[in-house]
Amino acid sequence: MNLIFLGTSSGAPTRQRNVSALAIQPERGRGWVLVDCGEATQHQLLRTRLSPLKLKAILITHIHGDHCYGLPGLLASCQLNGRTEPLALVGPAAVWSYLQSVIEHTELRIEYPLEFVEVSEGLALELDEFGVTATQLSHRVECWGYRLEERQIPQGLDTTRLQSEGVLPSPLYGQLQKGEQVVLPDGRELNGADYCLPAHAPRALVVGGDNDQPELLTAACKGTQVLVHEATYTESVLQKVGPEPQHSSALRVAKFAQSQQLPALILTHFSPRYRKVQRRKGEASLDEIRDEALSQYDGDLFLADDFDSFSISRDGRVQRIDA
Repeated sequence: MNLIFLGTSSGAPTRQRNVSALAIQPERGRGWVLVDCGEATQHQLLRTRLSPLKLKAILITHIHGDHCYGLPGLLASCQLNGRTEPLALVGPAAVWSYLQSVIEHTELRIEYPLEFVEVSEGLALELDEFGVTATQLSHRVECWGYRLEERQIPQGLDTTRLQSEGVLPSPLYGQLQKGEQVVLPDGRELNGADYCLPAHAPRALVVGGDNDQPELLTAACKGTQVLVHEATYTESVLQKVGPEPQHSSALRVAKFAQSQQLPALILTHFSPRYRKVQRRKGEASLDEIRDEALSQYDGDLFLADDFDSFSISRDGRVQRIDA
């Protein structure tokens, strides 16, 4: 599985960062899923190999503009480029109302099947590539986090069991792995389906929307390899800003990740006040976010940048992919 960050700024874009959007690709196939679609997401896509025509679903966490203003433009470009395949749009009801208003007042025409699914705690969306569930979060408006778990897992063969039954390696192994029935030289008949098992455990990740209570994702994070969560501020800045924005600090997210023993944590959605590189004395930098998170979390920590790509290997290891 691969993750490609298309935008990592909160509220407004900066010269280095666009607003929220994250692409998730399965190991096999060209289909992919988009979580959030901030303004100019389709411009960001032009700098990747991702094809909007292969997009299978868009999952919107909440109605705030930095998470959905890019939606009408992306959908319109899919129409102009000749899309015919169905597209699922998941999110709060307000997202659909917003889109319908844009359609009405701009004469936007969408002729391919666009299926809106209102998100709820009972969401169980089954795409070809992923199963998707949702968890309600704590923000100023209705907001959700999404768990994606892979569905297409290659078949492996239980060779240990076969050899314990006296079936030694041979071309018959290939037939058994395909689920076929075979007859052994000694006359025994074996059903391949009885000896097939997944080649690896299903990989899963959680992507949180804006949220000031990371612990709400406790159940969703069980068995996942990585949590992607906003860290809009450091704790000291969050205390100055106050509780009204309902965002998390790096400290709070890292504490939660450590309490759950999550193998990897990717932080994103940084306030524009944090520079990638400190250019003047006293200027806030992302080093403050990183240092605060490292003070609480001893797993694999990453701070996402626009166009950063990460892979989740079959053994569950999360790694940044070099450009």
